[in-house]
Amino acid sequence: MTIYTGPVFEMCRQQFTAIADHLAIPEDERDRLLYPKRAITISCPIHRDDGSVAVFQGYRVQHHLSLGPTKGGTRFSTSVDIGEVAALAVWMSWKCALAGLPYGGAKGGVTVDPAALSRRELEALSRRYMQEMIPFVGPHTDVMAPDMGTNEQVMAWFMDTYSMYQGRTVTEIVTGKPVATGGTEGRREATGLGVVHLVGSALEKLGISPARATAIVQGFGNVGSVAAEALYARGVRVLGVSDHTAAYYDPKGLNVPALLRHVAEHGVLAGFSRELACDPDELLFQRCDILVPAAMEQVITGANAARLQCRILAEGANGPTTPEADHVLAERGDEVFVIPDILCNSGGVIVSYFEWVQDLQQFFWGRDEVIGRLYGHLDRVFHQVTERAARERVPNRVAAMAIGVAKVRDARKTRGLFP
Repeated sequence: MTIYTGPVFEMCRQQFTAIADHLAIPEDERDRLLYPKRAITISCPIHRDDGSVAVFQGYRVQHHLSLGPTKGGTRFSTSVDIGEVAALAVWMSWKCALAGLPYGGAKGGVTVDPAALSRRELEALSRRYMQEMIPFVGPHTDVMAPDMGTNEQVMAWFMDTYSMYQGRTVTEIVTGKPVATGGTEGRREATGLGVVHLVGSALEKLGISPARATAIVQGFGNVGSVAAEALYARGVRVLGVSDHTAAYYDPKGLNVPALLRHVAEHGVLAGFSRELACDPDELLFQRCDILVPAAMEQVITGANAARLQCRILAEGANGPTTPEADHVLAERGDEVFVIPDILCNSGGVIVSYFEWVQDLQQFFWGRDEVIGRLYGHLDRVFHQVTERAARERVPNRVAAMAIGVAKVRDARKTRGLFP
């Protein structure tokens, strides 16, 4: 029996089991590698603007501390539960290990629709969440970051709440902060830029010119919007985009700068165009060179993976492709080049690591240095993954996860049972 249930954690467990089989990990080591070290559940009561009191459920899962403090985002979403948070923490462990970062994985969240909160209520909830987490987090224990439904401002409230408790400013308790309060230049756009940099590496590997390439981006939040903008800047024709409010498709290519201006003004894609509107459920299956799922988990499944018409699948979201879909894609051979999530969207945590290092040293880098270091880091990991995949004749996801899981396993075996 386990407290970690639900479709997202089950998907995570299936992925791990496949990698454990691939690495021939003994059965008596598997549970300790998969299940988190610590899970915290809290209640977050706040005063609503109408004078009533509302209580929201919050979570934080720390997967392992064998390589250093845990690291991971905090999401505010109606879908948040302990199983989803645990799965995201486990994936973050493999991601950090693959990237060579001195972190274990963590994730947190509150079950809430942030759009239903006023700014004052959002601040109250953010501060209460961090206040309840103070006994369990710290710059060398667990470092938070933004995720779905949170942003730089929420991180600033987290940092301020923790700092007031400590009696001094502790910028290194969170990453993804505003630059004015100890954040690093380039962090906000790091994940999206990393996705597109890796897409560029895949295009080069496949012999496709960006100027002749087409793309579809599902999800137009922080990751998807930055990815669409960066693809457009490289000369890629962006055929389709979507968010939770609307989807648009134009075979001639969308005006991405106009889309960005619309979202900056209205907050969502809805209302941009009637003529270009399309069925969001069908957008993923239009013909393109590059498909970037940058929204939710489990959007590419065993039931629809055969319908993909992309050459490159760049997973900007966490867990967008189910294990059943992976089997379908494997059967299609080299038709679809997958850049797996733990590699593809790792730009955010890599630059978060840079921010943490800068905060600890109180010595800050410029944007060009941050992005240059990010690209160099991604190039090394991309080469490691694709070289291993070719050598072992396995999919890129298997190669990436094998590298990450093996690093965590080695650290745990060396240190013993406690971390």
